[in-house]
Formats: sequence, structure tokens, C-alpha cells
Amino acid sequence: MMTDIIADSLTRIRNAAQRKLDVTTLLHSKTIEATVAILVDKGYLESYKVKEDGNKKTIKVVLKYDENEKSVINEIKKISKPGRRVHQGKEDIRTFKNGYGTLVVSTSQGVIANDEAFKRGIGGEVICSIW
Repeated sequence: MMTDIIADSLTRIRNAAQRKLDVTTLLHSKTIEATVAILVDKGYLESYKVKEDGNKKTIKVVLKYDENEKSVINEIKKISKPGRRVHQGKEDIRTFKNGYGTLVVSTSQGVIANDEAFKRGIGGEVICSIW
């Protein structure tokens, strides 16, 4: 039984990028779909599509590579874990890696990127970091 499907999804993306695969499949949840949408908007992934097989949903993710066949994802890491939740206030969430990276934050207004959370003046639970 899997206890943390977000960590599983990030691991699948990381492993697919290391193996230079074009596509990987993730289990579906609203949080994972919102996280993948942020990664597509920020340019870390090419695209995604939600597939339905009866009552089971999956997310098909197309990875992105640069002109040298190197993944645009340098590091993708789960921050908040089931045993240790990490929350940041609106003051602490401004930048990550001097603006080169992105934090995905679960807030009272949904799952959003750290720059959007800073603009809205809200904090929340930090799901993952990517750069």
C-alpha cells in the first residue's frame, strides 16, 4: 500500500528524466494534477493529459529536454512528508534558488506556485521544490 502518492509521482518524473524517457504515467489525484499543471506552466514539463479507464484515472506526462538532450529538471524534491509537514508563512515564501526554482505550495486557495502565493499574500504547506 502506498502512503504518499505525491512522492511517488515526483519519483516517477525524476526516474523518467534520468532515463531520458519521453513519457511517464502518474496516478491521479487533484493535488497531483494541480502540481503537474504548475510544472507545465513553469516550463519544467512539456504537457500532460488525464486519461480515464472506467473509474481509474491516470496522468500521462510528457517530459521536456533542452537542445543537448538534457532534462530541464535539475532537481525535483518532496519537501513536506507524511511524518513532517513543512509550512511557510507569506513572508518566507518569496523566492527559491534566487528565482531560478519553484516551490509548489498547498494553500487555502488551492495548490499554487510560490510566486503566486507571495503575490496573494498567503502561506501554506510546501509540497515540493523544483529547479
